[in-house]
Amino acid sequence: MVFEQNIGPYLSIDETAFSSGELYTIVTNKAAKGRRGSIVAMIKGTQADYLINILNKIPKRLRRKVSEVTIDMSASLS
Repeated sequence: MVFEQNIGPYLSIDETAFSSGELYTIVTNKAAKGRRGSIVAMIKGTQADYLINILNKIPKRLRRKVSEVTIDMSASLS
């Protein structure tokens, strides 16, 4: 799921396991502070190449709004 309308200048990327060990990568807009409009993308898996392909589907004019991305140092995001 991609909610390109929620993109902002400060994003965060993290991974989470919802059930039975399936990992999802979640991209959030920090300005929304966890409220409505905070999820930019929820993508099954953590493979960087796959994530990049999905996020590149967001129009370039919106991606250019991003000035900072915070990511945790998890080994699963590689």
